[in-house]
Amino acid sequence: MTNLSHVQRVKMLYKTILRLHRGLPTEIQTLGTPYVRDEFKRHKKCNETEAAIFMNEWTEYALMVAEQLGLKGPHTAKPLGKDLNEQDYEKFREEQVYQLYELMVAATGKTNENTENK
Repeated sequence: MTNLSHVQRVKMLYKTILRLHRGLPTEIQTLGTPYVRDEFKRHKKCNETEAAIFMNEWTEYALMVAEQLGLKGPHTAKPLGKDLNEQDYEKFREEQVYQLYELMVAATGKTNENTENK
């Protein structure tokens, strides 16, 4: 693995994530796969520091999805998703918080207006 170039490692991670997404429910695939494609495209020309962070975060994501899907066998599967804590939210830029909100609305169909009236 260490003999692979950075571009080869990025492509391998990207393909791995897309393959993992095939195991997700269709509704999640519909949201997640285009998001992955967009993120990898948007970070194509990022600087070295951002690239290291990007690769680390997406590698952790791939490992988490593999674990949740139970790729070592159905008995190892876990519920999909991960709760974010306050520290996670503080790391987000305003644009990312908005994206997260849009994802929540798309996934649940709930908005603040919908939840306040209930």
